Formats: sequence, C-alpha cells, structure tokens
Amino acid sequence: MRKILVLGSTLMLSLSAAQKPVTVGLVLDAGGKNDRSFNQAAYEGALRAKRDFNVNLEIFEPSKNGDLNPGINKFSKAGKDLIIGVGFVANAGITTAAKANPTSKFAVVDDLPTGNNTAGLRFREQEGSFLVGYIAARASSTGTVGFVGGMDVPVIKKFEAGFKAGVMFSCPTCKVVVQFVGDTPEAWNNPAKARTIAAGMRDQGADVIFAAAGGSGKGVIDYVNKTQCVKRTDLPNGLTFKHNQFTGVPKSAGYKAACAGDTRPMFFIGVDSNQNHLGDTDDRSRTLNHGLTSMVKRVDNAVYAQIRDMVQGEPWRKGDRNFSLENDGVEYALDSYNRALVPASLEKQLQTVQRLILNGTIKVPKE
Repeated sequence: MRKILVLGSTLMLSLSAAQKPVTVGLVLDAGGKNDRSFNQAAYEGALRAKRDFNVNLEIFEPSKNGDLNPGINKFSKAGKDLIIGVGFVANAGITTAAKANPTSKFAVVDDLPTGNNTAGLRFREQEGSFLVGYIAARASSTGTVGFVGGMDVPVIKKFEAGFKAGVMFSCPTCKVVVQFVGDTPEAWNNPAKARTIAAGMRDQGADVIFAAAGGSGKGVIDYVNKTQCVKRTDLPNGLTFKHNQFTGVPKSAGYKAACAGDTRPMFFIGVDSNQNHLGDTDDRSRTLNHGLTSMVKRVDNAVYAQIRDMVQGEPWRKGDRNFSLENDGVEYALDSYNRALVPASLEKQLQTVQRLILNGTIKVPKE
C-alpha cells in the first residue's frame, strides 16, 4: 500500500508539472500587432497557440523608435521558456540574450541567430512572390507592374527577385518598376511615402503594384483604392492597353463614375497576411476588387509551430527552420474577393507552375 501511495504522489507531481503552462514572450517589430501584415500574422499565430495549448503569452510592441531590445531583455529576465523576436532586427538582441540565458529558448522570424538555444524561422519568400508575379503579369493591361519594397534589406530583395522572375516568366516583354521606401527601419511605417511611390509608378503606366513594405504598404493600398483605374490619356508615350479582360466583372457605382471611358482597373498585391479584402471599396465582394491577390507568408504557422513543439516537448531544433511552398510556408491568396480576378484557367496554370518550382524545373532566384 505504501508503495502505491508513493507512486501515486509521484504521478500527481508529474501531472502537475506537465500542466504548468509554457511561458512565451513575443517581441513584435515596428508597426505592431495591428499592421495587417507581418506583425499581425505573428501575433495571430501566437494567439492561436495560446488558445490551443493554454500557454502563458505576453506581447511586447516597440515604441516609435523601433527598439526591440527592451522587450527581449524584459522577457529574458523573467525567464520565459520561449522568446520569439519578429523581424531580422531582433537578431542581435536575441543572440545576446540567448547567450546570457542558456535555460531559455529563443527564435527569430526572418533571420538566423547564433547559439545552441536559438532557431531561425525563415521563408522562401521568392517562391510565393514568383506566383504573384505570374498573376500580376496576366492581369496587367499595360504590361507594366510595380514593386514597392519597405527597407532595402536582403529579405525584401528575395520578394523583389521572385516577383520579377514570375512576371518575366509569364510575360517576357513586361516591365517591372522597383522602388524602396527607404534604408532605415522607419521605411516599414511610412505609408505617405509609399503612396507617393505608387503614384509615380502609375505615371509610368503600372496598373498592378506589389507592396512588400510592412505598415508602409497601407499607403499603396490606399492609393490604389482611391485612384481605382488607369486612363488611356494618362499613359506615357509609347504605352497602350493590351487587353480588357475584366469587362465582365461587375463594377461599383463609384468605379463607373470615376473610371468612365477608355480605362483599365488598378490593383495592389498584398503581403504577409491575406489582404485581399482591403481592396473591397463598396462592401460587396462580388464587384471588382482592387486586391488582385496576396503573397501570404505564413508567419502565423511558423510562430504557432515553434510554440507547439515547445509545449509538446519536442527536441529543440536549433538553427534554420525553413518554410516554403513545400510545407505551406508561402502561398498566394484566393478567396471570394478575388475569385473573379483569378479565373480557373489561370489557377490551373499556377498549379503547374508550383509543381515546376517544387520539382526544381523552375529555379526561383532570391537576389
């Protein structure tokens, strides 16, 4: 009987320890959890893990100067089980904190920190960007499309390289206009400048613009939604409309009034999260939507997977953890808002293109 009681007590203690919530600190990048993009995706992945696994989750949002170190240091001193920094700017702080706190685990989204207790959650953004580039080329009426990058850094260069390659694979005669918002962290949260860049691209004939610019992307979306179309009389010399493939898509009254005559619709391509719905200007998803598609970077899945593995006691996987087309890490968004813009014939072509990328026939550049 005594032996049974001892075993029972041990079992109860074990169960109690197993039920202790894992503590997680999520350090967001500039723009915060409501940027409708990169940070929001990370935040939503963490919230999903909190619901599913009852983790003890704490969020840090940086001040306007974008310094993530106060959050990293706060969570490190608190002894959080897992600390995740969102964005490459977290790398230096995470690497330092990981070295000083070997009993905690650390991860960085979009970069590779050093240390046995660290992991890098990185993506093949170029693969998803290739697909939306392919879509952009097919949708463009002018043969000119734009790419607005946020901060001029290697990770955004992958978006640019994949997008340009996808456009040229679909339409070798098309033109891609490229401009970055800036070369400092403020470039992620400057929608006014991104809006000005978008206007300049339209002046060059761009009717589809892909913004991989964090919170600055709001400026591109706002510009496209308000401008709505490109007029033939506004095209630069030598440029003409190549087709008018969206004539059968119902238009809002506002669009009909603003875009009467010889015009073609303008579109943006969203990034990180599915931003298609942001192109709905009349609260009717069946009328022409200005969100052509979105290059969805499943930061939510990456953050969720990292927390899940910690909760389930999986062996720590240090180093690079890669997310791509192969494991649903990147994708293009297709829903009720853009269904009329991406016909079944184009969707079938995209399935073929994706297979060619996965089997290595198409080698997507990353720079």
